[in-house]
Amino acid sequence: MIPAQVLDDRARRRLILCRGLRSIGQGMLVVDFPLYLDALGWNGVQIGGLFTAIMLVQIVVTLFSGPLSDRHGRRGFLLAYDSVLVGAALLAFFTPAGWAVTLAALAGSFGRGMNGAAGAFSPVEQAWLARVTRPARRGGTFSLNTAVGSFGMAAGALIGALPSLSGHALPQAAAYRPMFLLVLVAAVATLGVILTLREPLHLPRPPQAPPRKEENSRILHIVLVTAINGAGIGLVTPLITYWFLVRFGKGPAEIAPVLAASAAAAGVMALFAGRLVRHGHLVKTVVIIRAVAVLLLLALPLAPTFLIAAFCYAARSALNRSTIGARQALNLSLVSDQRRGLAATLSSLGRQIPRSAGPIIAGTLFAARAFGVPFFAAAGLQGVYLFVYGRVFGSYEKRLPELADAGGTRRGPPS
Repeated sequence: MIPAQVLDDRARRRLILCRGLRSIGQGMLVVDFPLYLDALGWNGVQIGGLFTAIMLVQIVVTLFSGPLSDRHGRRGFLLAYDSVLVGAALLAFFTPAGWAVTLAALAGSFGRGMNGAAGAFSPVEQAWLARVTRPARRGGTFSLNTAVGSFGMAAGALIGALPSLSGHALPQAAAYRPMFLLVLVAAVATLGVILTLREPLHLPRPPQAPPRKEENSRILHIVLVTAINGAGIGLVTPLITYWFLVRFGKGPAEIAPVLAASAAAAGVMALFAGRLVRHGHLVKTVVIIRAVAVLLLLALPLAPTFLIAAFCYAARSALNRSTIGARQALNLSLVSDQRRGLAATLSSLGRQIPRSAGPIIAGTLFAARAFGVPFFAAAGLQGVYLFVYGRVFGSYEKRLPELADAGGTRRGPPS
């Protein structure tokens, strides 16, 4: 019989592999999907509206996936996600019809740039990864998971430059459609990996677990704080390639290297952040790194040239995304195994609901040539988020010594 720890180690490695496979296609779509819609004749309001609709669909599906996975297991949900992604990629590849592109985008969450996460089933994936990772390793493991997704996004973003090889600065729509084949191949490969996994049983609720009332309070704090972050992210991230297009007239050949450099730097920074949190002060590390990112976000719309704007965006995005793993590890260490799917789901909803309004607002402002307003508003929200995050989670980190295990400062029992 294979020891449980060996199975956990195997599952952890393969879940991270799935993250890397998905992220390649997602990185390419971040570059090319908004530009593909523009090449099809969609305007800024329509593109922003579609991205908002994608987020709303994710919200509805996420609402059920995490809590149900707490009861019925995680594996089936991840298999369902990648199966749907296969169908969405096929549909988008075979026809550029508006209804088909819309349906495929809604089903596959195209262009969201989720760093390799499983779309609306990301909370399911997070809960499974936390289950097979000892508390003492969670900060490092989730940071590694973020880094692998970032490196995959970088590779995908570079592939996103291929439509420009036709010799046109702004390619025609047909040049973008082969990108869906890469999404298809990655989804099939991910399905194969998940089929090899065996899911562990839930652990019994430990005696030292917090009372449900206290646990509910922790989850509520996670949701409210994350909502501020989501509101800021939604105003900038989904339509950044479209902003480069309308602001500087740049196509995939120029944009792809910027997003690739940003994702690669995020991977390196995530590994660095993972090492920092092993020595404690997880919350302080997150606040300092993201405070620098807020300053870069303020500078971004003021950049007079594409190169300066590209640097500001790449550096800001790398710093922001580098802390994702550490924040996820901390959140999931606040609750027991039986409620991690619920906690990850509510955290995701807290981020997605306010974030979903961002693309349509930003798209409308871009159409009105108010190119800087979304960035300044987002920077303000991010500043508020960091202040609240430091106060709320810094308090938890001081009062709850077991949270030191999420950063890896001392060893604990298997999770």
